[in-house]
Amino acid sequence: MEYTNEKVHYENPLLSLRVLMVNREKELMIAWHYHREVELLLVENGTLEVYVDDEFYCLQEGDLAIIGHSQLHRDRSSGGPLQYVVLQFDLEKFFDHSTMPYIRYFFESEHPLSRANYIFKEKPEIRKEIADIVREIHKETVVKENGYELAVDLLIKKIILLLLRNDQRKVLTEQENFDRMRLKDVLRYVESRLGEKISIKEVCKLANMSYYYFVKFFKKTLGMSFTEYVNYRKIKWAERLLVTKDLSIAEVGDQIGMPNMAHFYKMFKKYNDCSPKEYQKRMFATKKSSSSL
Repeated sequence: MEYTNEKVHYENPLLSLRVLMVNREKELMIAWHYHREVELLLVENGTLEVYVDDEFYCLQEGDLAIIGHSQLHRDRSSGGPLQYVVLQFDLEKFFDHSTMPYIRYFFESEHPLSRANYIFKEKPEIRKEIADIVREIHKETVVKENGYELAVDLLIKKIILLLLRNDQRKVLTEQENFDRMRLKDVLRYVESRLGEKISIKEVCKLANMSYYYFVKFFKKTLGMSFTEYVNYRKIKWAERLLVTKDLSIAEVGDQIGMPNMAHFYKMFKKYNDCSPKEYQKRMFATKKSSSSL
């Protein structure tokens, strides 16, 4: 079976998402593909057949389907005109320090995210609420009123919250709150020392765990390794510095504790698919176009 790794292009680099209204008049089969972004499909009119791995969904007016990170999928339209909304977003970008412990629910380590589609079938009121949110996100990105980025960020978080709170089958991996609490001091320690080289040995002492136990415990609890988490938080800080401070790229690297430019560029590109300089240019271009509306 042939499949394509689809590159999703964001209209606004401040928002790691793409949303569009699709209209089809004729029968069409889209080939198997995948992308790093989570995808939500909302049918407004007509019928859309969606294939996700070994699952099949026949969506009609008002129906929703969610497709997880890098899940293989394709769709087919037939039987007349079709109109539907496609919402694709990089889930990681919508988590910050305070909500980071919840990201592990969506890492799909045990179940693909598409298994959560049962929520839409069993809870029509939640399906309608999330459908309305998807419509509102589409409207915000079309109208682009002042502060629409904030509105979209809040709306994406609302979708995440509704999925978490209505997952009665617990297909989104569940874990006791106690585990997250044990890492509270560690996460606070990391945030206070992002500009330094963070010693994992010091963190192990703080958590009162052996090195080997801590490494396994951290990844199990947050869904990423400790090193990945530290790099992620450093890069998120770098993003803020690039658009709020008059600093050179080298100075930003120094401030976040990544003075090695090769390493800084490598980590930054991992999370943004572009260099720090390219990111800065995109941000300023976006701000300029937004202010001229």
